[in-house]
Amino acid sequence: MTRKYYAKLLGLFALLLGVHTLATLLLFNELLALSARQQLSVLGWDALLAGVIAFILILPVAAWFSAGIAERLKRVIGFARYLAEGHLAARLDLGGSDELYEMEQALNQTASRLEYSFAEIESRRKDLAVMLDSMQEAVVAVSADGTVRWSNALMQQIAGTQIRVGRPLVHSMRDPDLLAAIAEALTQERLRTGRAYSLNPGRIYEISAAPLPGGGALAVLHDVTGIEAAEQSRRDFIANVSHELRTPLTSIQGYVETLLEGPLPKEATLREFLGVIQKNANRMNRLTEDLLTLATVESPNYKVTPLAIRASSLVADAVESLAGVVKDAGLVLQLTGAPDDAVMADPDAINQVLGNLIENAIKYAASGCRVEIGAMRKADEVVFQVRDYGPGIPSAHIERIFERFYRVDKARSRESGGTGLGLAISMNIVQAHHGRIWAESELGQGSCFCFTLPLETPDEPEDGQLLSIAPRIDS
Repeated sequence: MTRKYYAKLLGLFALLLGVHTLATLLLFNELLALSARQQLSVLGWDALLAGVIAFILILPVAAWFSAGIAERLKRVIGFARYLAEGHLAARLDLGGSDELYEMEQALNQTASRLEYSFAEIESRRKDLAVMLDSMQEAVVAVSADGTVRWSNALMQQIAGTQIRVGRPLVHSMRDPDLLAAIAEALTQERLRTGRAYSLNPGRIYEISAAPLPGGGALAVLHDVTGIEAAEQSRRDFIANVSHELRTPLTSIQGYVETLLEGPLPKEATLREFLGVIQKNANRMNRLTEDLLTLATVESPNYKVTPLAIRASSLVADAVESLAGVVKDAGLVLQLTGAPDDAVMADPDAINQVLGNLIENAIKYAASGCRVEIGAMRKADEVVFQVRDYGPGIPSAHIERIFERFYRVDKARSRESGGTGLGLAISMNIVQAHHGRIWAESELGQGSCFCFTLPLETPDEPEDGQLLSIAPRIDS
């Protein structure tokens, strides 16, 4: 009780004492008046009756006052329990001006501050969850006993519905490298790194597991599949370049050593040796030029300058530039037609693409057969085609033939002097034109290489653009 309530109780006690004194005084006067004619026992019963009457009169007042205090205290206790259950928006109805009013007002202020603090914490928690969910890394937090405390969206996507808060991590994710990294971070309380290879088939993750200050551990998984693929591609590229250069260099070195160390051969033999040396030197020169071209077209800064030019003109230029090569190969280059629709293309770059595809078809077309070249319009693009009637490409190789140095028949390609870079260069050039390139083939029936170029936009040409008009060449 506070000081005011003590004062009120003392006042109540004084009131009760006054009432009782007044009743006693009245009773005493009555006793004096009746003492001569009544017995003492009767007077005692009267005194007892007067005390009971006084008690009955004051009891409702005391009960009313006590009930009011008890009701307000009960309301305060219920409000405190309601706050403890998390209902921070609740408030007490204020009334009066005593200490209970001050206590009720203090409780309302405490509830307001708690509501604001919890709202601030919840807002920050949501912001943190959004930031973690937007990360490109998968994140999972585990408690000291190995159960999942939290995981972001990417981790849930990797692990699926198996990962849930409160469930042991070992029941959700079976990768031994990840579990070992987290276990070491928990037991030894130090940063642990590693690689996870079986967490998601076909993907490689770099693991970083660190202990948390309050116990438990946090694991961050960074997808390094692309980095690993690029590194493997770099290693393969270096190995392929080394191999491609070693072959002609070994041949040149062998013939030069023969000429230097042995007696001077006859003129016919000397010419034969020099011819072989020249052939391998030319092969090295072509490889060097293709490597430089590939480096250029694979560069992020590589851009083409497309002009509005007729598809038929592009096909005609390619046929004209390769007429001699086709004739020397004993083949017939047949045009299957091309539309006069204007496409957006860099003429030199597309001429290189068509040249690469025609040279590729010449290598695999059977002697005496034809190679077809043409184009057709489809929707808002033009599809260019180069078809040969050679042995065809097995389906297992179709998806990889545009890779650098990839060959279906390695022995035949090297014999024909190919570098294995022509299709890779063509793919990058076509993609720079916002087109697509692909191959279709059937064993024993030949192959068809296709690529697309977008049609000229309906807007007026920019300065420097031109429309090339060339006569259509029919077969």
